[in-house]
Amino acid sequence: MNATMKVHLETIKFGENQVHNQVTVIPLLSENGAGPDYLTLKEAMEAQLIAITEVTEGGSVPELKVKNTGARPVLILDGEELSGAKQNRVLNTTILVKECSETVIPVSCTEEGRWSYRSAHFQESGHMMSARLRRVKNESVAYFLKSSRRYASDQLAVWEGIRDQSEAADVQSPTGAMRDIHEAKKEDLDAYLEHFTLIPGQSGILVLVGGKVAGMDMLSRSEAFRVIYPKLIKSYVMDAILEKRGKSRANPLETAQAFLADILQCREQKYESVGHGTDYRYEGGKVVGSALIHEGTVIHMAFFRVTQADKAGSMAGFSRRRGFRR
Repeated sequence: MNATMKVHLETIKFGENQVHNQVTVIPLLSENGAGPDYLTLKEAMEAQLIAITEVTEGGSVPELKVKNTGARPVLILDGEELSGAKQNRVLNTTILVKECSETVIPVSCTEEGRWSYRSAHFQESGHMMSARLRRVKNESVAYFLKSSRRYASDQLAVWEGIRDQSEAADVQSPTGAMRDIHEAKKEDLDAYLEHFTLIPGQSGILVLVGGKVAGMDMLSRSEAFRVIYPKLIKSYVMDAILEKRGKSRANPLETAQAFLADILQCREQKYESVGHGTDYRYEGGKVVGSALIHEGTVIHMAFFRVTQADKAGSMAGFSRRRGFRR
């Protein structure tokens, strides 16, 4: 593991556990400094500094075009959803879009039943793909990076996951949109959010559902994390609501420390990022994840707990679907 990442992981500080029903959120703090400045997607869109469109009039499912007219980079997180244009999409990897640039970014479709314009430009939907689906997508992107050095995803697996969530949530979406599930569960998601509050200097979260780690996310800047925090929390809570796991008597702190120890044992591979920095991929016996590092700073990292059954299912799916193109 590269030194920047290792030091970052080893110096993470835990805040006090926050618990509601079967969900435990542990605030994460870093002593490594904030690093380079950037705007979040929400901030850049509100300031009208970024425009996201289809790559051409006809469009291409796995790609979008981003134009950043601002003097600062814009951070778009893996799993953040964009709504509009010909169909809703999510980012396949975290990207620090370069300042004053035009970039083609890799995405996955989250609205299987639509391929027609609703608007010329995309908007931030206010939602993030659930942590479980982010983990599935993360594994498939890592697979395609190793095999062809492309930030592609298993699109059929994404659609299957959204269909499963629709069924579990008892939501009938006319276009098979992930956004419709989140909107239908808004009241439940907001109720959880009230019980999880930011603490001063917080720049990350580690989340347990039913006593087991679901995953963790951490940003370099606490100011940016504050902006992204609500939809990040909801991405984890969505799984808790749909899976209905029970409570556990396991010690959350010990479980979280063991998770970080597992991350430090992961195998690491690095790739050139679409924007600023280097994209790192991690895989271990019980963990998968990724990190974007730029100017000696971990801009964003995300790790998820994975079981052997998860791995077996993912590899079987890649084998069946690897010829998929659209």
